[in-house]
Amino acid sequence: MENHAAGAALGLIFGAIGFLRIGIWSMFSSVYGPDWMLVALTVGLALVGLVLWASLLGSMLPLVLKRLGFDPATSSAPLVATLVDGTGLISYFSVAYLIMRGTLL
Repeated sequence: MENHAAGAALGLIFGAIGFLRIGIWSMFSSVYGPDWMLVALTVGLALVGLVLWASLLGSMLPLVLKRLGFDPATSSAPLVATLVDGTGLISYFSVAYLIMRGTLL
């Protein structure tokens, strides 16, 4: 249970950093345009979700593999990283579609 709390805390920290980074950058540059708040919200929420998903997957995958009769050591960092990166990209674009639909998308 502590692993999920740590994942949630880390996700909130990364999400806040991503949001603030875009907010501060938009004060000095117009690279994000007038919809910078939507971009910042998208990045912040996607980071929170991605870190939570990575925490859950990293802690549960070895248990699932052991239950299925496979060696839990096969769920090493490259496998978890590949799964998290692949699903993270899909979730990022899904969050972007939901938040920015009608404005930037």
